[in-house]
Amino acid sequence: MTSHISLLTATDARSHTHLIIGSNPLAAARCGQSLSAGASPILIVPETAELHYALQKRIDDGEVKWIRETFRDEHLFTLGREEIDHVVDSVFVTSGPREPLSAHISTLCKRNRIPVNVVDAPQLCTFSLLSTHVDGPLQIGITTNGRGCKLASRIRREVAASLPPNLGSACLRLGDVRRKIQEEDHLFHMALADGDDVDDSIDQSASFNKLVTEADLDAAKNRRMRWLSQICEYWPLKRLAAITDEDVANILRSYEDLGSANSIGKAASANSVASRGRIILAGSGPGHPDMLTRATHKAIQCADLILADKLVPAGVLDLIPRRTPVHIARKFPGNADAAQNELQEMAIAGVREGKTVLRLKQGDPYIYGRGGEEVEYFRQHGLGDKVVVLPGVTSALSAPLFAAIPPTQRDVADQVLVCTGTGKKGKAPTPPEYVASRTVVFLMALHRIGGLVEELTRHLETETSVLKEEAGVEAANANTTPRRTLWPRNTPCAVIERASCPDQRVIRTTLDRVVEAIEQEGSRPPGLLVVGRACEFLNKLEKGRAWSVEEGFRGLDFALDGLDLGSA
Repeated sequence: MTSHISLLTATDARSHTHLIIGSNPLAAARCGQSLSAGASPILIVPETAELHYALQKRIDDGEVKWIRETFRDEHLFTLGREEIDHVVDSVFVTSGPREPLSAHISTLCKRNRIPVNVVDAPQLCTFSLLSTHVDGPLQIGITTNGRGCKLASRIRREVAASLPPNLGSACLRLGDVRRKIQEEDHLFHMALADGDDVDDSIDQSASFNKLVTEADLDAAKNRRMRWLSQICEYWPLKRLAAITDEDVANILRSYEDLGSANSIGKAASANSVASRGRIILAGSGPGHPDMLTRATHKAIQCADLILADKLVPAGVLDLIPRRTPVHIARKFPGNADAAQNELQEMAIAGVREGKTVLRLKQGDPYIYGRGGEEVEYFRQHGLGDKVVVLPGVTSALSAPLFAAIPPTQRDVADQVLVCTGTGKKGKAPTPPEYVASRTVVFLMALHRIGGLVEELTRHLETETSVLKEEAGVEAANANTTPRRTLWPRNTPCAVIERASCPDQRVIRTTLDRVVEAIEQEGSRPPGLLVVGRACEFLNKLEKGRAWSVEEGFRGLDFALDGLDLGSA
């Protein structure tokens, strides 16, 4: 039997009228829930009924109105708000399904489209109440859709226990920041259009990390809103829960002073102090903390200052000792260079103060991690001998493995090509030609997936124009078809997002459907695209399906004497 799923919603019940039918402890609980949501509960029970003491107290305190009579049908249409013709907003029946009145009230409510809940009778309900965790404005609800309320409560407790304290306060503070930004920048509607939608049901759009050029004045104006969006998406929950007034001030502060040495650190006081400083560039791997090298883990424990890229996941940042200052890059599309300069100057300031500075990057520093640029920058500032580079496990090779894709496979793929989907300043790089035995991994490509697919499957105008110039005027009628072999649009591919993290997701599809798949499923950065026949070697799409979605990371469980390297 196929079980149904419910449409989960959050109802603003302020000023609503709720009918509570019953006098037992559950009726008292329903009145409490109604009051907590800002509604006005009305209790309907005969005067002769024995009221639960909590109900009696609420009635005595004037919080609950008591109609001292047996339920009558007209109660549904006479006790509600005037603006909706006195129809009640919701009905809660606490007497259980065996009472004939329960079925009668349910039928009557359904006929008149009044939401009704009958305890222990899913078949009589049009809505159910979730097992909820409440922390300020933060509410988390769990439902088993009538399959076991006790299990829902257990799951809710487990989820709540896993959250850092003060997360609700952080929601309040970040909400205040958002409102201030909207008021000050006068770009409320533009900010919403740019991916900062208040609708919690929508995942990040495929353009969440799209490039913003200097010429894009509107994006420059709402840069603070974009930065706030990136904070909410990438900062670890523990870091968000501990957000301070200083953090808020930094978010609200204009970026005009980025890269200024005066705002980063003091100059060295003595050569002897500076001689002890050093910079470590280290890769943190694809995401799971067990993918760290021992050298990088040691650097995390020993550093005096950690400058982390925004994509370094929470599991890795949680390994940082509480005493160690951490600065997370203020990078968002269009601000990458300014934020990069800020980190580099902070590193220099730290070294000159004799500190061990760890530049913590995702993946491997030298695989599209700008590691080479940073080493060159430090050399130009006379600190070349102070730099140590530690390798990391690159997602370009580990993500396909976690998605059960062998990039090389005998008789399928004998070569692997790692490419970027976005060149410097957002320019499209030269697309690789099609080779049947090649697997291509595109990093930093999902935000412009439509353009990338077009470039792979169609010849560029620049390719044709160059050939015409080479052919010359006399050969104007000669064949000027570009020599690059195009990728077939039915080539298998896979989108791998947040590889090795608990919320890893794999979308398996083909080049001709990948754009539609990402637009429909939403974006969950960071992610990459794998293209080639190897994508379907171990996982073929079911016939007739345009794409499939696989959620979650199964971990690194070796099943040896209880050893589990993936459950942390």
